[in-house]
Amino acid sequence: MDTLIDIAELADDLRRVTVEVTDADELLGSGVLWPPGHVVTNAHVVRRPEVTLRLSDGRSLRARVLARDPDADLALLSAPGSGVPAATLAEADTVRVGSFVVAVGHPLGVRGALSTGIICAIGPIDRGGRPWIQADLHLAPGNSGGPLADAGGRIVGLNSRAAGPLALAVPMEQVTGFARAARV
Repeated sequence: MDTLIDIAELADDLRRVTVEVTDADELLGSGVLWPPGHVVTNAHVVRRPEVTLRLSDGRSLRARVLARDPDADLALLSAPGSGVPAATLAEADTVRVGSFVVAVGHPLGVRGALSTGIICAIGPIDRGGRPWIQADLHLAPGNSGGPLADAGGRIVGLNSRAAGPLALAVPMEQVTGFARAARV
């Protein structure tokens, strides 16, 4: 099977659905545009009831925190008026060990930075812990809440943190379940 991936185009597509989450001009992390009129990010990124989102086109919007779950490290923000299409999500059964993945975010204030790697493992990092997508790509402060995507640009997880040399992402099925429950 011969597959050619245009990584620059993939990065551009993911940057369009990735927002900067800031507060008083301080970069807190990243987020992913979510349908309809929402953003998902990590709970550790948002600690106040409101934040500012900067879209890829440079516009800024105020966003209100609708739900926050520190245990799952997830938060849902209201972001009406973005006018930008939401991210495309991957099906859970397409996420596999050995798959090529990319992370987009704003590490250390660098807007729209891209890291590439492969999925090394899917599962808990601690006995009895919750499952993570574990990938061999570099994350830094500012990547939190940004997308982990497959080669087709479909979001497979939400980047959360680094654990040694591995990036840990919340699997998309957990993010989807959280967002669905939070909007009820």
